[in-house]
Amino acid sequence: MFSPADRDLERGWPGRIEGDRVIQLAAQTLQSFFTGGGHAREHAEYALADVVLRAPVLHPPSVRIFDGDDFSFSNPAAIHGPGDLVLLPEGADEIVPVLRRAAIVGAEGALGAVTLMVEWVAPSLPGTKARDFALSLGPTAVTPDKGGGDWDRLLARAAANTRLVPGDLIVAPGDPGAPVRVGGAVELAVEPFGVLRVRVGTRR
Repeated sequence: MFSPADRDLERGWPGRIEGDRVIQLAAQTLQSFFTGGGHAREHAEYALADVVLRAPVLHPPSVRIFDGDDFSFSNPAAIHGPGDLVLLPEGADEIVPVLRRAAIVGAEGALGAVTLMVEWVAPSLPGTKARDFALSLGPTAVTPDKGGGDWDRLLARAAANTRLVPGDLIVAPGDPGAPVRVGGAVELAVEPFGVLRVRVGTRR
């Protein structure tokens, strides 16, 4: 998902990166692109340097985060895009980035794409409030064959006795990084996804 740098579009448009260009695709969201069979008419073309990359899925129907063989649900309203400011939650003086890969469910419950996710954790907060305040997603989503990971097992577990819909996020186990305080930032470079940059700020 992307938007021209001179237009403040929270969600942006689906696009395909080709070298130093971005080709806009005629679909409203990545979910609708998958529902349409992964095909859409090509629209405008932009220089990659002139666009802002957005969260691949801004409003996922659900978020399942795996640690080991089972998962917990996270907050679909907590999605942040690359470069967005993540706010330190009240009662915490630092937060920990957990770098993960996230599968984006496509049509008919199949794996549609893979992207990067940072799950932010505030160790000093009790219970689930330690980890429901921010999820950073992006900067790009790649085709499943390029995304790596053991997704068949995780998708099967997530889909047991329920139905997965386009845009659901299935998140693989990850690795925690160093704590970050207000004013700090992280830059996580993972091929072929690019660099996920996130800044940490404070609530006023």
